[in-house]
Amino acid sequence: MTEDLETRRRQTVLVVDDTPDNLALVAGLLKDHYRVRIANGGEKALRLASDPGNRPDLILLDIMMPGMAGTEVCARLKADPLTRDIPVIFLTAMSATEDEKAGLELGAVDFITKPVNPPIVLARVATHLKLKEAADFLRDQNAFLEAEVARRTRELAAIQDVTILAMASLAETRDNETGNHIRRTQHYVKVLAEQLKTHPRFVDVLTERFIATLFKSAPLHDIGKVGIPDGILLKPGRFEPHEFEIMKTHCRLGRDAVQQAEDRLGLEVEFLTVAKEIAYSHQEKWDGSGYPEGLVGDAIPVSARLMAVADVYDALISRRVYKAGMTHAQAAQVIDEGRGEHFDPDVVDAFLAVAEQFRAISLRYADDHEEVVSTLAVVAPVGGR
Repeated sequence: MTEDLETRRRQTVLVVDDTPDNLALVAGLLKDHYRVRIANGGEKALRLASDPGNRPDLILLDIMMPGMAGTEVCARLKADPLTRDIPVIFLTAMSATEDEKAGLELGAVDFITKPVNPPIVLARVATHLKLKEAADFLRDQNAFLEAEVARRTRELAAIQDVTILAMASLAETRDNETGNHIRRTQHYVKVLAEQLKTHPRFVDVLTERFIATLFKSAPLHDIGKVGIPDGILLKPGRFEPHEFEIMKTHCRLGRDAVQQAEDRLGLEVEFLTVAKEIAYSHQEKWDGSGYPEGLVGDAIPVSARLMAVADVYDALISRRVYKAGMTHAQAAQVIDEGRGEHFDPDVVDAFLAVAEQFRAISLRYADDHEEVVSTLAVVAPVGGR
């Protein structure tokens, strides 16, 4: 039993040669130190080398063999991901420099000339097995580290998502809006971005990475409402002028809250940068009549321009204690009428192209399914400008 365990722990050397005497000689040299397998031709060598349960740690390979030459065997071993990392030492009677160069270019690690010198064979086999053992260790370590980095990255992304939704939900609990509002606007923004990503005006901004970041950041657009007094935030009617001025500060409060989080972190984070843009600028209007800065046209960040359409559409279709919700067609018409005034014209065109997707999202994440189905009565698709 002890010998069997010891044998299983030994490294395996595959000896390939078409001459029985050579096989017996080399196998005899190695058998006291390694597990030895033999093959008398190239095809058999490839089968043994590919055996998933007994793959060799090193191959001693004769070059001059009938049928499949050792050079072809080596080339096929190195082309196969399962066997390419097995070191190959050529056994050959050829000793010219060009022969060695050609063999090394195929991927062999060494040459042993025939007739073999036993101490040389044992020394070189031992050296290359140690090198392979070290390479395998590093490869396993790298694979482990890559898997660990991937796992940690997934964890961090999940923590980011949960934190964002928790912060956004906190703002929603103080508002007349519902938690599904942040889900709907998140998906509206993504649909718009996907529609616009090949548009010449947006192609440099709306990369796949940016769209993913935009989707992650969108729920924070109204985080600043946490700082608005209940008497104003929850008022079931029109604001007085001074109340509206206070309400408008939610954009600055939201940006500053995200900025403070970023400052404490001590480094810039892409999704927080986009979150600041959306929180601060989603109430800006294309013609400059919005707030808080009165930005005009392309001075408004792309992320905020997309959120403006998403946010207004959702506000229009949503029923509140102080208003009834519009139908999808009515809301789409309002968006269309805001083209070039409230909204970027190209963003409106994108919205009209994907309006039915907006309607589907509103139904999927409805606050009250029966209520929304009756409000968003199926009507003719919105088209044109």
